[in-house]
Amino acid sequence: MQTELIDTFLDLCETRSFNRTAERLGVMQSTISGRIRALEMAVGRRLFTRSRAGTQLTTEGLRFEPHARALRLAWAEALAAAQADVSAAVTLRLGIQHDLTSHQIGAWVRGFRDALPGTRFYIEADYSPAMCTDLATGALDLGVMYTARMHPDLWFETLGEVPYRMISTEVDRLEGVRADNYILTNFSPAFGQTHADLLPALSQAAVATGQTNAAAGLIISMGGAGYVLEETGAALVASGAAAWVTDAPVIPQPVFASVHMRHRHRPMHRRMLALLRGHFRPDSGKKGTAAQRP
Repeated sequence: MQTELIDTFLDLCETRSFNRTAERLGVMQSTISGRIRALEMAVGRRLFTRSRAGTQLTTEGLRFEPHARALRLAWAEALAAAQADVSAAVTLRLGIQHDLTSHQIGAWVRGFRDALPGTRFYIEADYSPAMCTDLATGALDLGVMYTARMHPDLWFETLGEVPYRMISTEVDRLEGVRADNYILTNFSPAFGQTHADLLPALSQAAVATGQTNAAAGLIISMGGAGYVLEETGAALVASGAAAWVTDAPVIPQPVFASVHMRHRHRPMHRRMLALLRGHFRPDSGKKGTAAQRP
């Protein structure tokens, strides 16, 4: 693999100057020109145009750039894996939807560690768009998210659903919920659309958030009503801080797992996906507090 061609291309994407890239890479300008010509011949398309106004990426160059970055990252990871101490642990990077970090995440990670001994796990909370981008570029190994953003390099699997329910500090019936102190929650485009269809009168609230912990904090501190993850609501109801709005519809939120296509059939990724499927099975007893609904 001629990595210097990719490195030169990506440096030129930043500098937009053959002279500047030559200085940064410590070679002659003719060498930079030769590398770009060789890359363009390999790709079969012009990647840059040069004029008095400077060097600009062509449309094909713009399309090629994210793949070039992924190639460089994959090459660096391949070298690191080949050169690593055989006793060093493999690190898997997992992205989890913000709201799911309190939803049986401890059980998931325990299962991962039991199934993949000697593996290190780096876990971060994020939102679906950022996780999809990180999966496509190789910055994440697996994502558990609310929105499957279709991408040719990503594979998605539906794991199941988590329920969201309305709580209130004031009433226990929907007719008593006031729009002026309602906290609008929008955990995903699908959730937002379902909420708008079911409760149009409450879909123009003045305060909105995309995290269940933020919604719960706002409801308790300001007073009012709003949707939270069912297990979060159950804790607040049990403490006496809020009550279920018993006739408000339960809104189910689908949960997806995603990996890069090139990892779909790797044994460690398949084992993690199998464990997640098990946690979301209806009979697993790990889907929040559905059995405790009034």
